[in-house]
Amino acid sequence: MPNYTFECKKCGEYFDVTESIQDHDRHRDKCPKCGSKDVRQKFSTFFAKTSKKS
Repeated sequence: MPNYTFECKKCGEYFDVTESIQDHDRHRDKCPKCGSKDVRQKFSTFFAKTSKKS
């Protein structure tokens, strides 16, 4: 499952959420520190595993 990184616009807290793409599109995340829903998604790195060896 993808891992999404967010930043709270109210308190500045950064937090990660692991959820499926379908769940990510359905609801808005909230800050675990202050509970605000005024968050924005940050760009982060990702890891892809393939069956071919390079």
